[in-house]
Amino acid sequence: MKPALSVIFFTVMSGTGYGLWCLLGAALCVGAYPIAGNGVLVPLAFGFVLVTAGLLASTLHLGRPERAWRALSQWRSSWLSREGIASLATYLPMLVLAWLASTGRTSDGVRIAGALLALCALVTLWCTANIYRSLKTIRAWRTRQVLPLYFAFALLSGGLWLWTWLALSPYAVIGLAFPLALMALAVIAAVIKTDYWRRIDAQPANTAGHATGLEMLGDVRAFEGPVTEESYLTREMAFVLARKHSARLRRIALVLFAVLPVLGIVIALATGIAWVALPAAIACVAGLFVERWLFFAEARHAVAAFFPAPLA
Repeated sequence: MKPALSVIFFTVMSGTGYGLWCLLGAALCVGAYPIAGNGVLVPLAFGFVLVTAGLLASTLHLGRPERAWRALSQWRSSWLSREGIASLATYLPMLVLAWLASTGRTSDGVRIAGALLALCALVTLWCTANIYRSLKTIRAWRTRQVLPLYFAFALLSGGLWLWTWLALSPYAVIGLAFPLALMALAVIAAVIKTDYWRRIDAQPANTAGHATGLEMLGDVRAFEGPVTEESYLTREMAFVLARKHSARLRRIALVLFAVLPVLGIVIALATGIAWVALPAAIACVAGLFVERWLFFAEARHAVAAFFPAPLA
């Protein structure tokens, strides 16, 4: 499929914001967050910017963005609708938590709001992943790695930004557990993503026989092409990425979202240089943009099997 920049921006930026909110809320819930007041408001606000920017960008891919609100009514059957409801619901505990932090309260309300924020963020990520995982017409997305990858990438990128804030804050005392957990998460994400690429490479070619279910009868081909000129389907659904470019971009993505963050964490822990956290977080997000571009570019929609090679 042809990657849509608005959707890529949405999934990466909002995923990072939800990951940050999830970890922050969970830490506040268990009483493990080292600072309060503005120390909570700053990462909350940064997550708000990421999430809101991503959600607004997602409407740019719609034919009629002003009607986006109507998608919320289809929650019984649409993961997109469920995602929209969950994303809006997540703002509620975030605003409550911001109010509690701004008033300096450290009551049980902070723990409850933090737990709800973490839960709502996870539910939103779960809905986003299922939008793609539920599409039977795209075999590359019907794999078990898609859901854990969305969780891993969101928590990794959001966690790196939260670690950056804590590392640069003069009021925070950071132990070894959090950066080591981020390092392990980067390794796990790299392993799962590599396995995902291996599995989609092993999938059989997308043919008209497979798309129609008639492949057992022999070679299936159309009597004539379905279209005579370029259309939405040929632009969006029949995109082809050369294998050599795919391999190069995969290596770049792995280096950016896994190798460089791990290297940054090792340097920070070994030398105590706190500012290394910032380029590690930036590298991770850059790597996710490459990874998400590949996620769409390497996916072959079943309808692409019906188009002749020159249009693919």
